[in-house]
Amino acid sequence: MEILLLGFIWYAVFLLSTTLHEAAHALVALKLGDTTAYHSGQVTLDPVPHVRREPLGMVLVPILFFIMTHFSWMLGWASVPYNPEWAHRYPRRAAYMALAGPTANLLLTFLAVALIHVGIYFEIFFEPNTIVFSSVVGAYQGGLASVAATFVSILFSLNLVLFVFNLFPLPPMDGSSLFPLFLNDELAQRIMDALRQPGVGLIGLLIAWLFFDQIFHPIHLFAINLLYPGLTYQ
Repeated sequence: MEILLLGFIWYAVFLLSTTLHEAAHALVALKLGDTTAYHSGQVTLDPVPHVRREPLGMVLVPILFFIMTHFSWMLGWASVPYNPEWAHRYPRRAAYMALAGPTANLLLTFLAVALIHVGIYFEIFFEPNTIVFSSVVGAYQGGLASVAATFVSILFSLNLVLFVFNLFPLPPMDGSSLFPLFLNDELAQRIMDALRQPGVGLIGLLIAWLFFDQIFHPIHLFAINLLYPGLTYQ
């Protein structure tokens, strides 16, 4: 029963985080002139259109991933359509569209931080001795308080993961589209054209998977120590 509840909380946070990520992409694209995602119904916080577009990445894979990681983690994917001609013509606009998704995840991380500190202030939550992804904060009581502590813990951890992972400058991550924000248009376009060659996306995922833990662990530890100033977690 506890595992089922944990799985439900994980999936609720995953669905919220992924939906907001993709809706942010779609909304910024709409504001900057690409109506493709809007016309496909992706400019919404309703998860149903996003699930319909990627049922494998938003339903099956997260559940299987949760089981395969011994009920400790959940990950998947989603996507929104865009007009490649628009992206090629306006590379900076496309870069802002790409940046919108990770930014949404960062905002959800900040929301989790705020909720954690509110809970501590009202003596509902407390700082745990050890930190794991689903237990960034503890609850003094069981029931709803414990569920809330698990929810905000996963909200913090998962969105920090999504923020960092999606900023990898390799396809298919959003970071591979951010070069126009830092380089001139011609050089940025040459780099992105090279990264979009067939097979590069699979290589990018493999590289990100191999090196992510080494990159994320110090970031996560730094974030935890910022969350609880005055305490030192290792």
